[in-house]
Amino acid sequence: MAVDELQAIIQRCQILEEADFKGEDFNLFQVAGQKCLEDGYAAQLLEVIQNEKNKVIIKNMGWNLISPLVRCIFMYKQEDDKRGHCLRILDQLAQLCNPKELFLGLLEQIEQTSGEHVCQTVMLLLQPLQTVLLKLQNKKAYSVGLSLAMIMNQLTPLPVPYTKQQIQEDKLGLCQCCNAVVDFAKPFVNEVVKNMEKSSEYNDMELKEELKKFCMQSLKYPLLTAQLEHLEGIEEHPFRHFATEITDILWNMGELIPLVFVHHKGKSPHWENQEFADIERKNSADSLACLSYLMFVQHFGVECLPVVFSPSYLLLCNMTHIEVLLKRTEESVLSKGLDLFESCLLRMEDNSLLHHYLELRGFINVTQDLVKIMTLCPMEHLRKKSLNILQLFIDKFDTEGKYTLFRCLLKTSNHAGVEGYIIKNIKDQIHLALTKEYDNIWFTGHHLISLLDLVLSLPEGAETDLLQNSDRIMASLNLLRYLVIKDCESDNQTGVWTTLGKIEQNFLKPLRVGLNMSKAHYEAEIKNKKENRKEAHSSNTVCSVTVSGEKMPAMTTGMQLQVLHSALFTFDLIESVLARVEELIEVKTKAVMDENS
Repeated sequence: MAVDELQAIIQRCQILEEADFKGEDFNLFQVAGQKCLEDGYAAQLLEVIQNEKNKVIIKNMGWNLISPLVRCIFMYKQEDDKRGHCLRILDQLAQLCNPKELFLGLLEQIEQTSGEHVCQTVMLLLQPLQTVLLKLQNKKAYSVGLSLAMIMNQLTPLPVPYTKQQIQEDKLGLCQCCNAVVDFAKPFVNEVVKNMEKSSEYNDMELKEELKKFCMQSLKYPLLTAQLEHLEGIEEHPFRHFATEITDILWNMGELIPLVFVHHKGKSPHWENQEFADIERKNSADSLACLSYLMFVQHFGVECLPVVFSPSYLLLCNMTHIEVLLKRTEESVLSKGLDLFESCLLRMEDNSLLHHYLELRGFINVTQDLVKIMTLCPMEHLRKKSLNILQLFIDKFDTEGKYTLFRCLLKTSNHAGVEGYIIKNIKDQIHLALTKEYDNIWFTGHHLISLLDLVLSLPEGAETDLLQNSDRIMASLNLLRYLVIKDCESDNQTGVWTTLGKIEQNFLKPLRVGLNMSKAHYEAEIKNKKENRKEAHSSNTVCSVTVSGEKMPAMTTGMQLQVLHSALFTFDLIESVLARVEELIEVKTKAVMDENS
């Protein structure tokens, strides 16, 4: 019987001195203890462990029971008495065992768990692990850091619940586990804070540094990808609670404000291996970006924020973080980047952001990232939001800043829709310049002429793909029409009349030639399709067509004809506006000539 075997080993070891225990004794104790657990004699094993006479034996050998003990705990149902006995054994081992040996045994058990058992195992072992760590005298900071790193590394592969239903179900127990880990860390945080209060020259930085690493790791996972908005029906959002706890730890240790504002000036840890250095830098960047999101969007710890910082300085500090978030493709991270950018911009007044900021690479990079989201992101709500934020960004710049930004976007966006949108913005700025009393040198005169050289041109002359560039062309024509109507040749505030010959040569004439060529090509294509349809005796014949240089998906001839007619309609629309512009120029030019004659 298992209990008899265990008693025999215990009696044998009771007469030995601690120093005389051999490897064979450890093995026999582990095998007999494991058999007791597996055969259902947990109550008897608990009695052996609680016996004062066996204190020395349990101190040295008890940690060997951790692995079979954890297996048995998960084997029994919640209400089973045997499970209760096993949990009491675990508690007793935490109190009686050699802290160093038990620490390693607990960590090994956490390291060996995987998949759906990770959170259960971690939550089971957190309390005994905390008890053991609080007993350690040597290398305490290192052991706390190792424990937290091990736990977070085991949790990181688990998917983060995102929807309301997933958070409520918490299938793998991640939400509950994350908050349990914070509770596990609190005594060590309190120790650091207490020591800091005792002395302003607190020098034992090791434990503080390990806890800071834990906070940084928690910011990257799970908080970077977690849903942190208030959700109706969830009274206490587990990830919002976790975020509050993490920011509180950083604040209590005096690290919150330095991380938000000063970290980019600090030195990165030295790594001999460049690959490790790059990973460290990326992880740190992700964590700090998440921290800024928590503070400036979700307002965790915002009450700690000094009120001396200007909105433009806050935008400057956050630009690196915004860039990090906007480079990602996951909806949960990308949306945080857009929210952080929007939050920083909404703090500012229109026309208050100085043009000098555009000399900083981060401002240009973020603008280009916005354009990529607007044009390439598969999620419509994020595309729309990025467009709204781009407009907000434009509105915040002073006049020279708007001018510089427009030039940059026209040269770099490589997207007709974006270029068309920018040209509409240019038209709005010109309108303001012409209707306001004060001088605006950037959207009138020679500066505007330089900008119009970019706007009123065709990328490849008459050979330009007019269908692909239709948004830009229509916006350019509407702008030119506005200029001709609004700015009299006698005033010539915009300078458009001075450069009219150049506009006609570089834009209007090539556009007219391109329209004629394109219409002829598409009319011929329509005629060809109709003849082919007659020959095939059926309108359902499937074939392919190339439009704007791209091969269309397989369509019936009837469907292809619809596409081709749509293209012709676009050309007719462009032609009608072009004709109106040419007519306006002719009428105004003739009127001036009549006045002069």
